[in-house]
Amino acid sequence: MGDYADLPGVRTWYETEGSGDPLVLLHGGFCTNDTWGAQRPELAASYRLYLPERRAHGHTPDVEGPLSYTDMAGDTVAFLESVVGGPAHLVGWSDGGIVALLTALARPDLVRRMVLIGATFRPAPEAFVAPGMLDALTPDSAEMAFFRELYVAASPDGPDHWPAVATRVIDMWRTQPTLDAGDLAAVRSPTLVMTGDDDLMTLEHTAALYRALHDARLAVVPGASHLVPLEKPAEVDRMILDHLADGEVGTMMPVLRAPDPAPGRGATA
Repeated sequence: MGDYADLPGVRTWYETEGSGDPLVLLHGGFCTNDTWGAQRPELAASYRLYLPERRAHGHTPDVEGPLSYTDMAGDTVAFLESVVGGPAHLVGWSDGGIVALLTALARPDLVRRMVLIGATFRPAPEAFVAPGMLDALTPDSAEMAFFRELYVAASPDGPDHWPAVATRVIDMWRTQPTLDAGDLAAVRSPTLVMTGDDDLMTLEHTAALYRALHDARLAVVPGASHLVPLEKPAEVDRMILDHLADGEVGTMMPVLRAPDPAPGRGATA
């Protein structure tokens, strides 16, 4: 069951399910809540799920002007405050992961733990394995057919509005986000960074995201693409639940997580 929340930026459609601590699922670009179908039953058994559909996606209408991740993060902050009613865990896939990162930077008090799946912190031309793929994406291209069908089935703006949304989302991918290592180091929420071993972004970019975050874990899922939640649902669900339930990471031979040596004492080999 779904309902609308009248947020300051846009009237936002959302769904809820399950019981327990709040967990917000943030879908990918051009997607709807339907793409979380493989995760919802397992996660709802342990958490109260909140699934907002962002501006110009799913049942949520478009807005005037360009689309930006910053505005979408602002919508997410408003959603956490007015609908969730306080801090929550965030799981973001693709564009949803970018929105989760920006939300954690803007309002760290509202974000507990995060899972970022197939997310970037730089624009697609800098992060993608094949940046040229953007040139093939047009509102009517075959590559966009799946997303076009999702949009037409749900959007209150009607099918004729699809070209305007598609063009502006692709423009957003070309130029956003523009975070750097210093920005990422300010994120304090314990974060699981997840990617397929054949994802859209390079493994080097994902590793840079992982290394720049203050408190992060990294999962590279073998035999998986950018659609890893659909391809490996059981593995993804297990890793999400494990991360949300875990405390401090304790390993037998830490390197990146090794504590700083006491003042006046050097590291030993």
